[in-house]
Amino acid sequence: MSTQNHPFLYGVTVAKASFTDREADFEKLRSNLLQGINTIIISPRRWGKSSLVEKTVMEINRSEKNQKTVVIDLFSVNSKEEFLELFAKEIIKASSTKWEEWLKTATSLLKNIVPKISVGVDPQSDFSLSFDWQELSKHEDEILNLPETIAAAKKFKFVICLDEFQNLANFHDYESVEKKMRAVWQRQKRVTYCLFGSKRHMMDDIFNTSTKPFYRFGDLLYLQKIAREHWVSFITKGFKKSGKTISPELAGLIADHMKNHSWYVQQLAHYTWNRTKTECTASLIDHALDELIAANTPLYQREIEWLSSTQTNLLKAIAHGEKQLTSTAVMQRFRIGTPRNVAKNRDLLRRNDIVDESKDGFEFLDPAFEIWFRRNISG
Repeated sequence: MSTQNHPFLYGVTVAKASFTDREADFEKLRSNLLQGINTIIISPRRWGKSSLVEKTVMEINRSEKNQKTVVIDLFSVNSKEEFLELFAKEIIKASSTKWEEWLKTATSLLKNIVPKISVGVDPQSDFSLSFDWQELSKHEDEILNLPETIAAAKKFKFVICLDEFQNLANFHDYESVEKKMRAVWQRQKRVTYCLFGSKRHMMDDIFNTSTKPFYRFGDLLYLQKIAREHWVSFITKGFKKSGKTISPELAGLIADHMKNHSWYVQQLAHYTWNRTKTECTASLIDHALDELIAANTPLYQREIEWLSSTQTNLLKAIAHGEKQLTSTAVMQRFRIGTPRNVAKNRDLLRRNDIVDESKDGFEFLDPAFEIWFRRNISG
């Protein structure tokens, strides 16, 4: 069904009808990218980074004729060679709408390395490009500088958005790749980068550590949660447009349950809307919340499978609202080990974006996981 019939979307980027607020972030990102300011977007998972980038790229494509854009997802890239191949392929494809131009670009602008190219019946889906990996390692700079080379030859500017950028840090030779990327990219005049990813602490380490190559590579954009009042307005309007009603109080309850978390507010609003025939009630929201928790249970079960007993117990202490995690009483009650164990496990849970430190102590980053954990694990 269309977005008009389903006013609340989750699980996909929502750059159009279901995109709410973030106007200041959108304007800042758009301005940065058009002015040649590299931008790094950092936030916890599912806070709307991809939707923000998609909306910005769509607007640039619509309004700026001398700009080419490309969004490259690095989620499944497992090696430096895979990254360089994917990078080259997507840059070439983004440089033109004609596959004949892709072939010409690949063969004429790559001077020191010859790509293997194949084009199927549908070039958009069947265009492939690969390299001899031994040769590729000798000419990494040429691939990394390919967008600048193309942009200069064709007299346009490039905006390159790399999603799940932190995955590159898993390469066994990442440090050398990282230095080379920074050295090449910082000299480019016609290319602007937007780098973002779902592992906030890894992104922080890459871009906020003064000894790392990407330190001060660009403007850091930290996404905040969308404010409750924006969610109330968005939810009530969504119900109204589809011929249903929900009071501002109940719309606020949906946002409160999900602690203004973008993904889950959309999901709970959708489940609630789906259960509502004409007018929403608190009971319908309760049932929708149960449905949401049930739908996500397999994910949450996998989330805790890799946790040790002391790590799970530490989550129990946090779920019970304990502030002094290294106090003797808390360590004994929840069996979370020594102060050293607590610090180690706390840091691990933070690095994996399960908990975060707030002014009141520690809190779960995933509000639905917290509800599930309270119901099924911590009691």
